[in-house]
Amino acid sequence: MTAAGPRADGERTAAPHAADSHDLIRVRGARENNLKDVRVDLPKRRLTVFTGVSGSGKSSLVFGTIAAESQRMINETYSAFVQGFMPTLARPDADLLEGLTTAIIVDQEPMAANVRSTVGTATDANALLRILFSRFGQPHIGSPNAFSFNVASLRASGAITVERGDRATVRRTYTVAGGMCPACEGMGRVSDIDPAQLYDEDKSLAEGAITVPGYKADGWSVRIFTASGFLDADKPIRDYSETELHDFLHREPTKVRIENTNLTYEGLIPRVKKSFLTKSREALQPHIRAFVDRAVTFTDCPDCGGTRLNEAARSSRIAGVGIADACAMQISDLAAWVRGLDEPSAAPLLGALRDLLGSLVEIGLGYLSLDRPSGTLSGGESQRVKMVRHLGSSLTDVTYVFDEPTTGLHPHDIQRMNDLLLRLRDKGNTVLVVEHKPEVVAIADHVVDLGPGAGTSGGEICYAGDVAGLRASGTRTGRHLDDRAALKKTVRTPTGALEIRGAAAHNLRDVDVDIPLGVLVVVTGIAGSGKSSLVRESIPAGAGVVTVGQDAIRGSRRSNPATYTGLLDPIRKAFAKANGVKPSLFSPNSEGACPQCNGAGVVYTDLAMMAGVATPCEECGGKRFQASVLDHRLGGRDISEVLAMSVAEAEEFFAAGEARTPAAHTVLGRLADVGLGYLALGQPLTTLSGGERQRLKLATHMGEKGGVYVLDEPTTGLHLADVEQLLGLLDRLVDSGTSVIVIEHHQAVMAHADWIIDLGPGAGHDGGRIVFEGTPADLVAARSTLTGEHLAAYVGA
Repeated sequence: MTAAGPRADGERTAAPHAADSHDLIRVRGARENNLKDVRVDLPKRRLTVFTGVSGSGKSSLVFGTIAAESQRMINETYSAFVQGFMPTLARPDADLLEGLTTAIIVDQEPMAANVRSTVGTATDANALLRILFSRFGQPHIGSPNAFSFNVASLRASGAITVERGDRATVRRTYTVAGGMCPACEGMGRVSDIDPAQLYDEDKSLAEGAITVPGYKADGWSVRIFTASGFLDADKPIRDYSETELHDFLHREPTKVRIENTNLTYEGLIPRVKKSFLTKSREALQPHIRAFVDRAVTFTDCPDCGGTRLNEAARSSRIAGVGIADACAMQISDLAAWVRGLDEPSAAPLLGALRDLLGSLVEIGLGYLSLDRPSGTLSGGESQRVKMVRHLGSSLTDVTYVFDEPTTGLHPHDIQRMNDLLLRLRDKGNTVLVVEHKPEVVAIADHVVDLGPGAGTSGGEICYAGDVAGLRASGTRTGRHLDDRAALKKTVRTPTGALEIRGAAAHNLRDVDVDIPLGVLVVVTGIAGSGKSSLVRESIPAGAGVVTVGQDAIRGSRRSNPATYTGLLDPIRKAFAKANGVKPSLFSPNSEGACPQCNGAGVVYTDLAMMAGVATPCEECGGKRFQASVLDHRLGGRDISEVLAMSVAEAEEFFAAGEARTPAAHTVLGRLADVGLGYLALGQPLTTLSGGERQRLKLATHMGEKGGVYVLDEPTTGLHLADVEQLLGLLDRLVDSGTSVIVIEHHQAVMAHADWIIDLGPGAGHDGGRIVFEGTPADLVAARSTLTGEHLAAYVGA
């Protein structure tokens, strides 16, 4: 093309500038996880939605390939010294990645569940408020640290020698004014531990008297008690003297020498507090959480009233409001209070605070308060809190990457989220969204559909183009995009009721409700209306409830579906019985592990600030076991071949013949029921998608004893086609005699319910009330609530 050419009207037109030709992100030969040499072009400065069944490879393409390479290349611009402090990122397995821009990832990873982390600290709103009160609060009490519940007050005095020619000794007094409540150390709560839950008084330490998780009779945790010299290891605890019982439970840290090693002995209660109570309850493993719930009673600190702040910090006020009052306000109310402040000398600070609080309200989180612990936020709330800092950003030509941003949103709120995504695009940014909701797919400029199946059956591009083309494409997503569940013609009859009286947790307004039993109940309402407070926190104890929440599965690269579900235990015992050896031989994390790679299957080489390299183990060939272990067989297969099986193959394998193992077959049946038949038993948990993890957790909880199941948004991460399978599973649970209560926003689940409880009418202090109870058909006919209007539109009524 020439620089300019004649036009019919005689004018000359310039050729496009070379810099304007880079309008595509090009991916060639992507092979991360299950991707099969994926080749795709994505338009820049457009909204692209990635669809496909759970496990089809969406996250592998968007997060594991495009976003990962962008972040890795940005990290490489820093010096080697700085990179040493940053997370190391491996180069994605792809032939070519071109046209990348800076990627900002807003994923569903839960926020830090530290007990000291709140919405205020996570968004920096607390930092701005502390500066405001340190400048304008009356009485004036000190710097911003004086309003921080993470800073303790400190006083020190003594003599120091200053060497300046003639050495002079002077006395100095050093003080730091912190805001931490000294009684609860800024936690806001005090704990009371029931000693009866820590030990069995009829046993001695040598017999395993301590019942705290991790305290085995032959372990180091107990040996420090038995060898300390303070206690008799063979005496039952009920026979301890007053001094011995004090030393056992409450003794202050004391240096002792055990087996030629200097150690610190400490009473059991302070050790339990340090081990289990310094983390948020939500961050604890399930068995430890059950122990804490059983042994520990938490109450608001009587000194600070749960505000975490000392008396001085609470006494300073602006316009009659203290910082503790401000943090306890609903954010929408706090935003109004800040707008009413008139301090010209603090204009930049107030402007930043107004913008931040306004963004939280705009994004649909105005019902939260700044003192809300971040560990209690749902996945959707966490993601929106992370989004806040990007809403007012002046950056353009950035790639924003979102992982199901509509998680936890009522249909009424999804339109607001769509507007935010479009606004980010219209500022000149590339927006990549992994999503299943048809409402979000509908606003896309470009759609990439992966599949056709999940796991090894997926990892291919089934369609790339506009939404109209997707509908006509015949792909699984295209066929299901306009699916609409119909209202039930007949509903089940309840067999009883679960009574909740005077529920007042969080924003609930003294709610009385009878939840029908023996049927499928859906509890719905807009985000923040009080659904989880009603179902998860108000159901009386002892009701036989099994709760499947949104908390993420935590697991290392050594964890897999077989270990997480407990499936490996019956398999190991079956192998041991068939071969006359110990079960521990058949665990890659125990005696049977390959000595070269310690059962990992790969050898990791740490390269400091460079990404580490994983090389298949030459000793075991990646099978993770010693060669001698693989000589033992069950039904003609060795343990590594069994772990390489899919759930469907293993279900058939353990059903009959020499390998028949009823305990293993039961667990595999549950995994197949939730649609994970394609998953390999030994696949690392770190490679599973969000939807796969959600269903894996559901399958595990299905084995627990309980007459009532509470499921918190089980459709999270599920494709439209997978929702049908979930509805079938819920029906089977109810038909088997189990009562199922589902907290859900998905209209297909609402339409399928026998009974709906709708909370509202708004969020925060505008919610907390029952606005409807009845059948889905009655809700649609009445259209008296936001949920009723959206459900009526969904079913075409």
